[in-house]
Order: sequence, then structure tokens, then C-alpha cells
Amino acid sequence: MYGQTPLFGAASNGHERVVEVLLEREDVNPNKPDNRGRTPLYCAARTGHEGVVKILLDHNDIDPDKPDVHGQTPLFGAASNGHERVVEVLLRRDDVDPDKPNKNGQTPLFGAAWDGHEGVTKILLGHDDVSPNKPDKSGRTPLWWAAKSGHASVVALLQPLT
Repeated sequence: MYGQTPLFGAASNGHERVVEVLLEREDVNPNKPDNRGRTPLYCAARTGHEGVVKILLDHNDIDPDKPDVHGQTPLFGAASNGHERVVEVLLRRDDVDPDKPNKNGQTPLFGAAWDGHEGVTKILLGHDDVSPNKPDKSGRTPLWWAAKSGHASVVALLQPLT
């Protein structure tokens, strides 16, 4: 379905041992996307499977910042869904851009703010290379999205930055 490989299915559902077994095979490409451009790492990050994310990141051939067809990276997926520990794991990598915008100009901070994930917002704001006031293509900032969505605690985190 949607061009998803067995590795994709195992990663999406948090099956760590299956992911390990599949990665031992030479014919398994850990970066192979489905028809929507989502990689096994993206789906593991988006669904909060920290163990699978770590296993995939330990694989030499993995691209931890590969975007899907919408320009969303594994970090964006994790941030948008409030998976703090996965966000922290990804941010430990030098090859993950914490401020990489999707096709709409929205960064992982937008996803966290929009959905009211206070913990992820704090983690992202702790990185000097995250621009909290950078607008998306519509001219809206993470503060705007947090305010529109009614997330007072996230608004409080972002407000002093404007």
C-alpha cells in the first residue's frame, strides 16, 4: 500500500527487532520512501517510536533530514506530534537542520506551536539555530499559529521573542 516496504511497516509500528532483522539484509534500503515521500525514519519519528528511530539512525546509510513530498522531515513529524524524546534524539545529530522549512515555509517549531506541544517548543527554542520569528509563506509566525489554536502555554513561550 502506497509503495511501503516491510521496513516501512515495521518502523511505523515500532517493531524494533523486526527493523534490526530487516536492516541486516543487503537488499533493504533504509531511505526508500513510500509514494508520499515518507521514509521509515520519518514514520518512526512521527509516531514516536524512539527505539526504532535510534536503530535507524545507527545505520550508516540513513539520511536523517530527508523530507517527504511536502518538505516535512523526520524532525518536523516528531515535533508536530509532540514526541519530545524523539525530537531530542534527532537534534543530537549534526546532519539534522532544526529550522528546515517545509514547502509552506513552516519549520518544526511551527508544527510544535500549532499543535500546542509546549515541551517540544521549549526544546526547539533551546537551539540557537531555530528562528522563532521567521514567517511561513503566508506571513504567519509560530506565535500566530499557537495563538490561533488557543495554546496559551506555547504563546507564553513565544511571546517574549517577538
